[in-house]
Amino acid sequence: MVTKGQKINDRYEVIKSIGEGGMANVYLGYDTILDRNVAIKVLRGDLSNDEKFVRRFQREALSASSLAHPNIVEMYDVGEDDGLYYIVMEFIDGVTLKQLLKKRGTLTLSETIDIMLQLTDGMAHAHDSYIIHRDLKPQNIMIKDDGQIKITDFGIAMALNSTQLTQTNSVMGSVHYLPPEQASGKGATVKSDIYSMGIIFYELLTGKLPFKGENAVEIALKQMRDPFPSIREEDDEIPQSIENIILKATAKNPKNRYEDSRSMHEDLLTALNEERINEPPIKFKYPEHETDETKKIKKIEDLPKDDDSDIEDTKEIVNKIDDVEDKKSKVLIIILAVILAIALLTLLFVFVIYPALTAEKDVVIPDCKGKTVSKCEQLLHEKDLEVATKIKTAYSDEIDKNKVVKTNPESGRTVKTGTTITIYKSLGSESVELEDYVGKNVNEVKAILEVKYELKVTVEKKDVTTAVDDPDAIIEQSLPAGTKVKKGDKITLYVANQVDTFPNIVGEGWTRDEVDAFCTRYELKCSYKEQETTQYEEGKIFEQSIRPGTKITKGTNLTLTVATKPKTTPKTSPTPSTTPTPSPGEE
Repeated sequence: MVTKGQKINDRYEVIKSIGEGGMANVYLGYDTILDRNVAIKVLRGDLSNDEKFVRRFQREALSASSLAHPNIVEMYDVGEDDGLYYIVMEFIDGVTLKQLLKKRGTLTLSETIDIMLQLTDGMAHAHDSYIIHRDLKPQNIMIKDDGQIKITDFGIAMALNSTQLTQTNSVMGSVHYLPPEQASGKGATVKSDIYSMGIIFYELLTGKLPFKGENAVEIALKQMRDPFPSIREEDDEIPQSIENIILKATAKNPKNRYEDSRSMHEDLLTALNEERINEPPIKFKYPEHETDETKKIKKIEDLPKDDDSDIEDTKEIVNKIDDVEDKKSKVLIIILAVILAIALLTLLFVFVIYPALTAEKDVVIPDCKGKTVSKCEQLLHEKDLEVATKIKTAYSDEIDKNKVVKTNPESGRTVKTGTTITIYKSLGSESVELEDYVGKNVNEVKAILEVKYELKVTVEKKDVTTAVDDPDAIIEQSLPAGTKVKKGDKITLYVANQVDTFPNIVGEGWTRDEVDAFCTRYELKCSYKEQETTQYEEGKIFEQSIRPGTKITKGTNLTLTVATKPKTTPKTSPTPSTTPTPSPGEE
């Protein structure tokens, strides 16, 4: 646990936390040697306990630290201190592109092109150094007040992709920006980063993501099979040249994309030139969904030409036959006809009659589900089918342990006699042990639990009154870590729903102007009452009708008590006594 004032490696003093995520916590720090503010990213959770990942993380982070470009966050140091694995990097005083989009909705075309030119220039520099980011998204791109962008998280993205996070059960990258080849399990290339940049380009202009779905798997499938939406249908004022750049960057077949980031950068430079604005819609050279058949088919012109020698020989024979006497020509024709007939009969026997006589019979694979392995073997042998030597296993909620779950090919299929059949026996119901998912990204965890473990996952919001840095971070789970679950079980993941509450107006010494602004912002009915007191100075608010921490509701009445000086009573001279003085003797 990193605390305020703690020194990491006796050099970097932690000032405050500035961000939390599923992979790392980020702190504002102070470099006591070089006298400058820095950002310190500290690995968290299972990642810091995975020795294999840590080694790769350190290696990749050091590799990324060699990048020197104005649009890439500079990495100063990578190390470990008493079990804390950290990166020290340039501190950027700004917001992420994702935060900017939430605030603005969309960006103008000129703003977007400026950002994309910086992004492609920075990525071209990284690609020239053989470094692929693999997780480009608006959350990993900072923008300063002057408009300069900074690409972050190179080291972590590369290391995470290398290990596949098999021990932490995290989903790599955001599936909204994942290229089709990575969604289908292939490795990342320079063109994978180009695809992600095309998605970012689209999002900056429209404020939307091109593909949406209920879960990560559905979105990944759309990335692979659905056509990319037309940005000009969203906004017909966007030039065709801009749509062409987006479509080329996000082509599903990598062959149709830009060769490198620099090519995309150069295309952006001229996109708004008058001669390009109304250029024709882009047409791809290669099919977007290339199949194995299209890869194998060759053009006829590419096939080897037949040898012409047989043709010339045949011509020579024909010429000789024409010169032969009529009798001899008839004999030769008869001989050739006999030879041709014999050849045809031979071909008929070889390709039709013999295969029909020797063909294996078709049989239907029997249903072995729920039977013992020995009984299944018996049924298969009765059908003249072979049984694979190795019996495979599979989990099943329906079939008892050690009974047959299925066969491959499956029952009911028609196959030839002699076909080898593999038997799968049941291992019983599969159960897994849940982890502690608090602090991790709810979308990534939901995808794992639904796809890998086939659980029924519900995401709900829970009211909190404290500030929330990451609205997608899990704050609570309905089943605790260590609970064993099986396919079909239900679990609820809770994320924070930040609720605004009444502040301590009295304790924080608010002025009337500040209170009025607060009441206007939250549409409250505020009133003041004055009370004479010597305990507080005049004009000070010393009492509020609603306790601090109470949830704010629109239209609530808030009464504030303000101190006034007590009214003073004028002093008067004592009234002389009117009682007559008694005469002597009257006492």
